[in-house]
Amino acid sequence: MPDFSTLRIAPDATEPGVARLLLNRPERLNAINDATPRELRAAVEWANADDEVHVIVVEGAGKGFCGGYDLTMFGEGKIDHPCQQERHPWDPMEDYAYMKRNTEDFMSLWRSAKPTIAKVHGFAAAGGSDIALCCDLLVMAQDARIGYMPTRVWGCPTTAMWTYRLGPARAKQLMFTGDTIDGRTALAWGLANDAVPPDALEAATMALANRIAGVPRGHLAMHKMVVNQVMLAMGLEQSQQLATVFDGITRHNPEGLWFRRYAQAEGFKAAVQWRDSGQPIPEGDDARERIRELESRGGAR
Repeated sequence: MPDFSTLRIAPDATEPGVARLLLNRPERLNAINDATPRELRAAVEWANADDEVHVIVVEGAGKGFCGGYDLTMFGEGKIDHPCQQERHPWDPMEDYAYMKRNTEDFMSLWRSAKPTIAKVHGFAAAGGSDIALCCDLLVMAQDARIGYMPTRVWGCPTTAMWTYRLGPARAKQLMFTGDTIDGRTALAWGLANDAVPPDALEAATMALANRIAGVPRGHLAMHKMVVNQVMLAMGLEQSQQLATVFDGITRHNPEGLWFRRYAQAEGFKAAVQWRDSGQPIPEGDDARERIRELESRGGAR
């Protein structure tokens, strides 16, 4: 089996036609670090190269599926990273190149010739929702939650999957509010294929995976190609290009820089609490003034 630092993949113990891809940083809620996207892509490529595998189940270790990017590193720390540039002026194309590569790595789940199923418990938040929605099918625990909270400030989902999976009205509702929805709502809205009690999640996911695993690989690849082609014809690649550019802007415009400086000064939990509370996000000149104040206090803790 391949050896990874952030995840693992292997055939299911009782059904070798199903590959189990486990996001495996439970101590960090399976948060995405620099290695995760590359390893995810390599794991998908490994499964596609194994003729015995017909379907890939993606799941998370510990309390949840994936809590998004590891923002104690990217948000709270004061580092010079392509998507958190401390130097001025920032280089948008350096940010774009890094995040577009991550997006393409997540999309390996969507491009995979073998169907992919996201098995979601706990939270699939922010970048974690990108991973889940790049899978073909979504099975959720009824009490699980999915959403992209950073649409309120400091993020734009680069995979742009919400509109293609939900339609414009529901996608706008979630992106305008940064709200999350539970498994029951995701099923009612057509986002999830199934939502079951938490203790039935494993059985429901594997029943679906095993049903798919009995279909010849070539048939699965052709059917998936047809459906994916419809999404491509609707402009998926162009949407992702625009979303990835905008994601970089949200992290470096006045509002995004305020959020970063606040996280560095007060801690990321305090910044997230402000973001998700519903109180107004500082913007424009107000954000600039608060940035100057925070920087005068010494920036990061």
